[in-house]
Amino acid sequence: MKGLRLIRKKKGYSQLKVAMDLNISREALSYYETGKRSPDIQMLLLLSEYFDVSIDFLIRGTEFTPKFHK
Repeated sequence: MKGLRLIRKKKGYSQLKVAMDLNISREALSYYETGKRSPDIQMLLLLSEYFDVSIDFLIRGTEFTPKFHK
């Protein structure tokens, strides 16, 4: 979840603020950010909507760019 920490810090949000806004524990958010735990698809959708970024960005830290094969 490389992008999760990036976007949270870019927006200037603390882990506690995000956790309270999303009704999850701060520890759960910390585990998502460090990769100790993976969020389920519903949480990925919620995080994507909350931060207004793609799920791909949350996971990879970059937006999806298709690779064209010749």
